[in-house]
Amino acid sequence: MNTGSDEPGEATVASDAKATSEESELGSRAPEFIKARRALHLSWQVGVFVAGLAVVAAGVIMLPLPGPGWLVIFGGMAIWATEFVWAQLVLRWTKRKVTEAAQHALDPKVRRRNITLTTIGLVIVAVLGGIYVWKFGLEMPWNIDQ
Repeated sequence: MNTGSDEPGEATVASDAKATSEESELGSRAPEFIKARRALHLSWQVGVFVAGLAVVAAGVIMLPLPGPGWLVIFGGMAIWATEFVWAQLVLRWTKRKVTEAAQHALDPKVRRRNITLTTIGLVIVAVLGGIYVWKFGLEMPWNIDQ
């Protein structure tokens, strides 16, 4: 792996520092006065859970309907991640996978393959559309006699 440095120890130190800073970020981000009182903290967690659940449910509803479903679902997960460690870990894993997929998609060999497959698909659709028009003609829906 290319770390951008010629010195062997530098990459290890940077990754260890990043890992410890990520570890310390896990947990509740509630203000200290809320964390200090158990009942208030529990009600805070319930409120965050309900708000995140509403946003995630709206995102799930938007999946088959028009709207940014996945974006809203990840927004709900981000709301949950302000309070729950499991949501923070899921978001961290998701960010890592999206970054890996973006890096893979930017690979020149993969881009050439995707452009070739898209071109072939468009040619097939155009040929099938041409065959349909040749066989049945092009009649506008408002001109069709029933």
